[in-house]
This record gives sequence, C-alpha cells and structure tokens, in this order.
Amino acid sequence: MKRTIFIGVFAVISFLLISPSAFATNGYQLIGIGSYQKSLGGAVTALPGSNMTAVTNPAGMLRIGHRADFSMEAFMPERSTDFTAIGGNKVESSSEIYGIPAIGWNGPVGNRGDMVFGGGMYGTSGMGVDYGSTPMQPGVYWDAYSSIAFWQMAPALAWQAAERLSLGASVNIDFQEVSFQQRMMDAEGNVLNNFDLSRGASAFGFGLSVGMLYDLNEQVTFGASYKSKQFFSDLEYQLASGDIDMSFFGGGPLPAGTYKLDLDFPQQAAVGIAVHATDAFTIAADIKWINWSDTMDKLAVTGPGGISLPMDPGWDDQVVFAIGLAYKATDRVNLRAGFNYGESPIDAQSAANNLILPAVVETHYTVGADFKIDEHWDIGCHYMYVPENSVTAGFGTNPQDAKISLSEQSFGLNLGYRF
Repeated sequence: MKRTIFIGVFAVISFLLISPSAFATNGYQLIGIGSYQKSLGGAVTALPGSNMTAVTNPAGMLRIGHRADFSMEAFMPERSTDFTAIGGNKVESSSEIYGIPAIGWNGPVGNRGDMVFGGGMYGTSGMGVDYGSTPMQPGVYWDAYSSIAFWQMAPALAWQAAERLSLGASVNIDFQEVSFQQRMMDAEGNVLNNFDLSRGASAFGFGLSVGMLYDLNEQVTFGASYKSKQFFSDLEYQLASGDIDMSFFGGGPLPAGTYKLDLDFPQQAAVGIAVHATDAFTIAADIKWINWSDTMDKLAVTGPGGISLPMDPGWDDQVVFAIGLAYKATDRVNLRAGFNYGESPIDAQSAANNLILPAVVETHYTVGADFKIDEHWDIGCHYMYVPENSVTAGFGTNPQDAKISLSEQSFGLNLGYRF
C-alpha cells in the first residue's frame, strides 16, 4: 500500500513544474490577462479592449487605439489535499495571495494610420504552494513546497489588410522559473523519500501568435487567433547527493549532478464573435482549444548516467467556453460581466498524479468596470469568483483514497493612458 501511495505522490513532480496557464484556472493558464479581459470572462478574441490583446489576438492592437495599459491583479487561490480516506489528514496551502503584473503599449508605425506596433510584458501564470507536514496515512508524513513563475513578452504588429479585415502577429518570448521540494517521512523523522529541486531552475522559450478580426457588418465582428506551441530550453537542476532519495524503493539516494526537465507550453486556438446589439450593449462569445495532452500527458526528469524518472500527469485537451457582456452606462462609465467554463483537464484517473497542483476548477464568474478620468486617463477594475471543485483520486484499487480541491478569487486594477 505504501509503495502504491508513493508512486502517486512522486508523480506530482510533473505538474509542479508547470508555469501556464499555473494559477490553475483554464488548466494552469489565466482566463484573461488584465482587468479588461478578466471582466469579460476571457471572451475577448473578437472584442479587444486593452494592450493585453497582444497575447490573445494580436490583430486587436489595431482596434483599441494608441494607448498604454498598466495592470496589477491580486490572485487568491485556496488549495487542499485530503488524505482522510486512508487514515491521514486534510492539508491546506498556507500561501494564499499572488501578485500578477502586466504592462503593454502600442503606437503607429511611422505616419501610417493602418499599422501599429506594440507589445509588453505579461504575467500569464504562476503559483506557489506551501503544504506543511501532515499525516498522509498512519506512520507516514508528507510535506511539499513550490514556487513557479511564468512571464511572456509579445512584440506585436497589426495592420489593416482590407476594409473590414485586420490582421496581427506577435513573437512570443517566454521565461519560466520553477523550484520545489516534496518528501515523505516516518513518525521518527526518518526520510522515506525526498525529491528536492528547491535550488530552482529557469528556462527561456519562444513561439508565435497570429490573429484576425473581420467585420461582417456594422454590428457583428468575427475574430480568430492561434498561438503555437511554446518551445523551451531544458530546466536544469544542480542537485547534491541525496536531494533525490529513493530509499522507499530500496534504492537509496541518487547521485549528484545535473537533472533536466523538458517542459513546453501547449498550442491553442480560439474563435470569437462580438455582437453590438445596441450602441450601448455588446455581447461577446469565445470558444478556445488548449492542447494540454501534447505537453502534459507524459513528462520525465532525467539525470546523470541515464537516470530517467518518468511521470504521467495525464492531462486531457481542454475546450473553453466564454461569454462576456459589456454595457456603456454613461460617456465615462463602462460595465462588464463574464462567464468562463472549461472542463478540468485532470480527471479521477489522473488526479493521483496531480496532488500539489489541483488544476481542477471549471466555472468562473467575473464582473468589472472602467471609468474615464479625462481625455487621456482611465481606470478599470475586475473581480473574479471561482467556486470550489474537487476530484477524488485513487492510488490503488480504492477509487477514493484522496481528494484534491481548488477555489479562487481575484481582484485587479488597470490604469490606461490614451495617446
């Protein structure tokens, strides 16, 4: 029994190293970047409104006017792992709030009114989990820590290709940084197993995004975007002897050396429509596909002498549905609301491999607004509520050995300047 439980716990390394999509909303990817996108539930493919569109639909850079945006979000997840079904306890993460900044700008290319260039730096995901020592089962204690960050730059070019058609493209320059540790101990404090990558590792990645916006008529706009797979260099961890300890398997500590993980970010595609029902009221809807199975199905940490530690996160692809409502209340005040749903990429069969990053939430509710201060400045805000969702995991023949749960809230502000 202990051996099968450890196999499940050991496999969490695979998803701990995820930065994306990592705040565990649509998988580990944020549903939107900045207050404007969040307030519409991420339904922004055909309804851009801030410079964060450079990473969602770069064609939107041409439709928002020449402006700069400065955004900060307080993200507040609540995560837990519950071992009570196998004689342990429930443990909740002590890390409760994360700051997510984003900044973007755009301006004309020369004197051309039909082409803009811009971009910015965006926090698109990141997570820290801090589980204190807790009984996992009688005589076995478990603790874990992680700190994950993911940043993306997206210099973008957008142009008017035809009277009704706008096109855009951006180069994605990515950076991820990951450190974590997890271990199992007996009641006397002896280490049964240790997997310590707390020294951290970082990697750069790159990819491309393209997008389009087409006005079917004065009331209806169609949008589409595609983001390629983001290819990263290997995460490299310089470990000492015993940082990885396989004593639970009778193998003892693994040797010192460089250990690597090849972790990329998945490709995704989205289509959307925006309907301007009246001069004041707009409805937007998106459908997005995220190819998690390409990057989060199989992973392995490799080490000196041909060491390979295979892991099976077992994530499924995800289809995300989003609806946003925008209402111009006055010449200075805009109100928005949104809904976002994506079935968890983690199911009961893979939940045992995802104890420390329970990316299982599915339903998101958002509201937001912005206020025009003067002819140049505006300020916006959003609030997001994500009800708790849980998935029950089985390590052996029992399908209810442990339960992973997650709920979220976030609040953000955006300061915009129109040139």
